[in-house]
Amino acid sequence: MTHLDRAHELVAQLTTDQKISLLSGADFWTTVAIPEHGVPSASLSDGPHGLRHQSADADHVGIGSSDPSTCFPTASALGATWDPDLVAEVGAALGREARGLGVDVVLGPGLNIKRHPAGGRSFEYLSEDPLVSGRMAAALVNGIQSEGVGACLKHFAANSQERDRMRADSVIDERTLREIYLTGFEIAVKESSPRTVMCSYNKVNGTHASQHRRLLTDVLRDEWGFDGLVMSDWFAVADRAAGVHAGLDLEMPGSKGAWDGQVRKALASGSLAMDDVDVAAARVAALALEAEDEREAHRDGAPVDLDAHHALARRAAAAGSVLLSNDGILPLATDRSIALIGAFATAPRYQGAGSSQVNPTRIDTAYSALHDRLGDGFAYAPGYDPRTGETDDAMIAEARHAASSADTVVLMLGLPGSYEAEGYDREHLRLPDGHTRLLEEVLDANPSTVVVLATGAPVELPWAARARAVLLSYLGGQASGSALVDVLLGEVEPGGRLAESFPVLGVDLPSHGTFANHPTQAIYRENLYVGYRFHDTWGVPARFAFGHGLGYTTFEVGNAKTTGRGAKRTVTVDVTNTGDRRGSTVVQAYVHDVAASVHRPEQELGAWAKVTLEPGETASVALSLDERAFAFYDVASSSWTVEAGEFELRVGLSSVDIRATATVRVSAGDEVSAVPAPAGPVASDAELSALLGHPVPAAAPTLPFSRETTVRELKASGLGRVLRGLVRKVSEKEMGAATADDPVAESFYESTPMRVLAMGSDGRVSLATIDRILDALNVTTAKARRSRRGQRP
Repeated sequence: MTHLDRAHELVAQLTTDQKISLLSGADFWTTVAIPEHGVPSASLSDGPHGLRHQSADADHVGIGSSDPSTCFPTASALGATWDPDLVAEVGAALGREARGLGVDVVLGPGLNIKRHPAGGRSFEYLSEDPLVSGRMAAALVNGIQSEGVGACLKHFAANSQERDRMRADSVIDERTLREIYLTGFEIAVKESSPRTVMCSYNKVNGTHASQHRRLLTDVLRDEWGFDGLVMSDWFAVADRAAGVHAGLDLEMPGSKGAWDGQVRKALASGSLAMDDVDVAAARVAALALEAEDEREAHRDGAPVDLDAHHALARRAAAAGSVLLSNDGILPLATDRSIALIGAFATAPRYQGAGSSQVNPTRIDTAYSALHDRLGDGFAYAPGYDPRTGETDDAMIAEARHAASSADTVVLMLGLPGSYEAEGYDREHLRLPDGHTRLLEEVLDANPSTVVVLATGAPVELPWAARARAVLLSYLGGQASGSALVDVLLGEVEPGGRLAESFPVLGVDLPSHGTFANHPTQAIYRENLYVGYRFHDTWGVPARFAFGHGLGYTTFEVGNAKTTGRGAKRTVTVDVTNTGDRRGSTVVQAYVHDVAASVHRPEQELGAWAKVTLEPGETASVALSLDERAFAFYDVASSSWTVEAGEFELRVGLSSVDIRATATVRVSAGDEVSAVPAPAGPVASDAELSALLGHPVPAAAPTLPFSRETTVRELKASGLGRVLRGLVRKVSEKEMGAATADDPVAESFYESTPMRVLAMGSDGRVSLATIDRILDALNVTTAKARRSRRGQRP
């Protein structure tokens, strides 16, 4: 008997109130148990790149008193490894640590597409490409679940920004939704069978993801075959009865019955069927039953080896480090004097901020790692404040002196923690002014400079050609300092390749004009043209292209040969290591539709393989392309379609470094429906309306006040301003610190919708009370407006 079958038997014995109680968490991290009927509870924990396990009375927004756990490289670095086997190892380590902490479900990985690199949680996501995102996420899920712990794909779906994330409406055409924003989830669901999926905060074409039946049931379950539990992101529920009908099984965190009355009324009125409640309750019970059985099965497991996990984190950090440029200065010659400049060398930037923040078991710094190798044989200057990125004349003078006195400079720059965090997006892609000033001064003092970047996402690099080498270490986790020195000294190669494009300027991107610039709406006018799909199609070169990365050796790629029939092909190339060191590269196959009758990107990634070769060694690399590599989504027929005609298969080492091509013909294709093609990378209203199949919707207004009104918007009313002060006091009590001192907490507080005040009040404030407050705010605001109009001359 399956866990779900057992769960259905148990749920059949429950009262209606007991069933409803299962649909919401018991508290912040656990599901409801009904022990008298044999229903246990399951425990959940944040953890895309390390466990953020907290006790029940801990602060739940920052890292608070979370238990120590290994902080692995963030998802942007793991994506850059292009190595599913390595990522599965990281997942297994996360699973072991979760078991050790009594965690049943790890809330990760995140695999949302990086629509714009300024997204505040870009460091938590794997790639701008759905194939890379899906397969790497599947590897992480398979690793976690190999240890008897469940994983959770998030955030489903079209969650691309942090501004007003709890209500912003992602307006996106069906083809773009399918090809870009859903495909990664589809791949991960089918290749890893995650136990849970988490819905996102945002709306998708007017409907909250938490109550989007088409996404949660029609697509996720009926089309893709997902048979696990769907939970909400924390406080994402906007209408619990509608959510249960849509396929949302579990509201998290527990809201102490805030929505229970609504569910009972919906059952009484017939707008919600008891079958929907039974199914959702059974899925929650099944998750808990499976968790209980896994805990018992692993009761006598070996203790967690944190030293081995630290070593794995170090290996993964080097594998995800991307050498963007190098004129031969790297690896460093240790017989020449070195100046290490930049406060990140002693106070490293190794992870992002927000719900993914980990309390590491230890931290390696680049300074201590280099000192272990060279002793006192290098100079050091901080150059800037690591928390703010600001510098001053004294710091600059010290840095110039250190730079001018050394043969080689290693300059560590990047983004301070306040620049990249859950809850808000970056306003630009530039480095902090203090870092830019330091860079100019150091390059002036010593052009023989290697720049190391610690960022979770792309930044603008107008100076890249002036540095002798640029090494992107991303946010490499707790062992990033040692991994960096391993790479700089050539003990390990930089194994990463970009899984996201680095634009010349953020304003060049077609998503820029509609990214995080409206309180209630995000219009995806760029449709398919995200990342390299934009750069390669519209002739706007990236500073560093998708798939790019250098190593400490060189490779040649031979002629491409193809086998197979129709839209199932294998393209094979010989790859030779032509250098004098062992090294790895990522061989990438892109598919170009030569004469498409519908608008398509210039090329799209269809397969890849990471290969490691000894000097002079040649390997035959076979890249398998399935039908989806040739297909586009046909909206009229609601199906994936392969058009008859010629396709060019392009094999290379990045999207612009193509080394071999072959042309194949698909003779028996599907019937193709006419699709309107935008004239450029940014669709006009008329063009987008044609893609949507209806007029571009008007943005929802922020007035009158409603449950969707944010705390920030209470400032529009005098009474609301008083209420804001009260809300701040409650928020600070919950968060355990003054929100004004923490930009993440401040953003969470300001962007919180009014409905969440009831959900997070531990039952002290009801939704009905919130509605009465909103009515009063609307009345007083209307009176104030009438009074102001009456005073006009």
